[in-house]
Amino acid sequence: MQLKMHGPLTAADLGKRLGTTGEAARQQLMRLGESGLVVATSQRSGVGRPRQEWSLTEAGQTRFPDTHATLTVELLDSIRSELGEQALNTVIAARERRTGNVYAAAMAGCRSLNEKVEVLSELRSAEGYMADWSEQEDGTVRFVEHHCPICAAATACQGFCRSEMAIFRMLLGPSVEIRRDEHIVNGGRRCTYVLSETQ
Repeated sequence: MQLKMHGPLTAADLGKRLGTTGEAARQQLMRLGESGLVVATSQRSGVGRPRQEWSLTEAGQTRFPDTHATLTVELLDSIRSELGEQALNTVIAARERRTGNVYAAAMAGCRSLNEKVEVLSELRSAEGYMADWSEQEDGTVRFVEHHCPICAAATACQGFCRSEMAIFRMLLGPSVEIRRDEHIVNGGRRCTYVLSETQ
């Protein structure tokens, strides 16, 4: 969970996060490495020996749920092949409307960008996206989804990613610019959005 949420970590860093020693964390990482769930890489930073950072392998990533991935992809392919691309777009648009309405109702009392992002983070985390957010020194807000529970569907149909971006834009309003920095579907470790108020 720590490697999924925070990316590559040394055994010492992981030990601190777990409230144990770096050596205890290293032993656990070695066992996970033997199972093929994590891998260590050497990172040079200045003089001295390189530090060893641990990260999840592809097998490790699969330990996090991808909700009904195979069935979802099959259904999307069937809609596309039997009914056409427009029908698939109609289905995605309907999902976008429903999700947008649920999120908008939850955000009804929010006034500031931070309030909205806090609610969005809670909603997305409840859906399995492992979301969090933080204010940056430059005044922007960084919204991060560490996991994508619909990754297989989004990979099979990019319309889901476009739809989610449209939902975020609708919820946060025209005065908030949204830029996606990292994208799981395109090989990123997570989906990261930079939010900035333009007015």
